[in-house]
Amino acid sequence: MKKTFFSFVLLACFLSGCISGYGLNEQTVDTQKKTLTVLAAASLTESFTEIGKKFEEENPEIQVTFNFAGSQTLFQQLEQGIPADVFASANQKYMSDAIESEFVAAEEDKIFAKNALTVIYPKDNPGNINTLADLAKPGLKIVIAAAEVPVGKYTLEFLEKTSTGTSLPVNYKKDFLANVVSYENTVKSVVNKVLLGEADAGVVYFTDVTGDARAKVIMIEIPTDLNVIATYPIAALKSSQNAALAQAFVDYVLSEDGQGILQDYGFINP
Repeated sequence: MKKTFFSFVLLACFLSGCISGYGLNEQTVDTQKKTLTVLAAASLTESFTEIGKKFEEENPEIQVTFNFAGSQTLFQQLEQGIPADVFASANQKYMSDAIESEFVAAEEDKIFAKNALTVIYPKDNPGNINTLADLAKPGLKIVIAAAEVPVGKYTLEFLEKTSTGTSLPVNYKKDFLANVVSYENTVKSVVNKVLLGEADAGVVYFTDVTGDARAKVIMIEIPTDLNVIATYPIAALKSSQNAALAQAFVDYVLSEDGQGILQDYGFINP
């Protein structure tokens, strides 16, 4: 009787092992999905996350992973040899640098979206800001992105436009910059500083005023003649180990579905 019971226990353990092993095999199959790594500008965080999910739904054998950062940081990562498949920049400069450095094949990049600048300030409005001109008032705390960040460069171009032929004060650019207390590495950092009350105002992309930010900030529209339109190029990387899949993702971003998602998040279709 004891021998029979012992044999039964061994059999149960064996069957349990088999079941466990089968589960592991299934898990192994799941982990064999091909991973597609996309380096994308920080301002694309929300829109590309949704695009990635839709792309995965249409291609269940693919897992899309994103690295969102300032375009200048992403280019530095390319220089450091980070493995990736797709590069989406918030300006043409870093894509041109990628082509010159032979990370991207010449003329393979495509413009997939455009964006506009806007000024944001907290709803409690500690700086008592009501118009664009108010940003030149002494004593304000303004946060913008650093010059090497695309949105920072666009912000400086906007300020340069205010120097001539506008209704803004003559020294607007100088007085505005005198109020800048921080230069951030990404546009998302600018948004966060304003949301946390560490700044009275900030200059960001229109598309960054989403979700929680939309409920907590007020926007001041920058007139068309002063605004600077950001251009977003995308390309598959020459070093990609999944060249066909990388191009398929680029094509999806450029497709009607991809463009529709971008438009939903406030991007301007090229």
